[in-house]
Amino acid sequence: MPAPFTWTFDAPSGTYKNHVLSQKLRYKAIQDTKFMDYVRGVEGFGRKKGETITLTRVSTIAEPSSAVLTEQTRIPEDVFALSTVSITVQEIGRSVPYTSLAEDLSEYDIENPIQRRLVEQKAFVLDTMAATGFKATLIKYAPQGAATATVTTNGTPATATSNLNVFHCEEIRDYMYATLQCPTWDGQNYMAIATTKALRGIRRDPAWEQWYIYTNPAAKQNFELGRMENIRFSETNHSNALSNAKGTNSIGEAVVFGEDAVVMAEAITPELRAAQPDDYGRKRGVAWYGCLAFGLVWDTANAGECRVIHVTSA
Repeated sequence: MPAPFTWTFDAPSGTYKNHVLSQKLRYKAIQDTKFMDYVRGVEGFGRKKGETITLTRVSTIAEPSSAVLTEQTRIPEDVFALSTVSITVQEIGRSVPYTSLAEDLSEYDIENPIQRRLVEQKAFVLDTMAATGFKATLIKYAPQGAATATVTTNGTPATATSNLNVFHCEEIRDYMYATLQCPTWDGQNYMAIATTKALRGIRRDPAWEQWYIYTNPAAKQNFELGRMENIRFSETNHSNALSNAKGTNSIGEAVVFGEDAVVMAEAITPELRAAQPDDYGRKRGVAWYGCLAFGLVWDTANAGECRVIHVTSA
């Protein structure tokens, strides 16, 4: 069993002595988690439902060149197509062991800070898993200059050499709407989750400054990006979810998505669990545990189906 906590020396040599401990525990700052806010659960799935959920998807019916009928001629028939995608849940969790001796001798309550940090760790893990679901999209957008980019549709990105700017936001919005025919997130706007560096690339663009100089002069002072080009932006600094250093010039990653992009199949909602005391109560522990998985609803690059564009680099 690993040690419940570790101590480090504050002097290399000489006489050691005890110091008075502060009555308050200080906690290291945590990163921002955003992706779980944009994932919805699969209806009708939970405990006692097996390990796999199959989502049924309805494709669009193609628009005919003409719907005019001719007398004595049967109405033409179109194809109604259904497809499926499956999500298989998996167990997830982590634990922290501690001993009754540590609890009995410590001035602090050992269990409470362990629980707090485990809850934060759970949030990180879920955020990363949700982000992985978004990044599984086949559409990859690699900025390669102030006004050039490469879009791939096979899940393998080109090498990006330039950060995001206003031009790329315009191109991504137009690709989402005109090429992918993707429905918006909230009925009006697409949604983007981007790293600090990706957003900084947009804000350093003179076109962005000109845009806001009259409409919202305080935007740069307050680091407000808000909505631009039919895209609403949200910032994250969770580096395991999105990288802040991709490609040859270390660009920031982002995902732009519309309605019904990623879902979560949840058999057991992640929760804290206390270990059963062992060794006559001397060994204890706390864990978080759940059983779930994330997945794209449309795992294709087809127009009318794909709902996510991943801004990244090889």
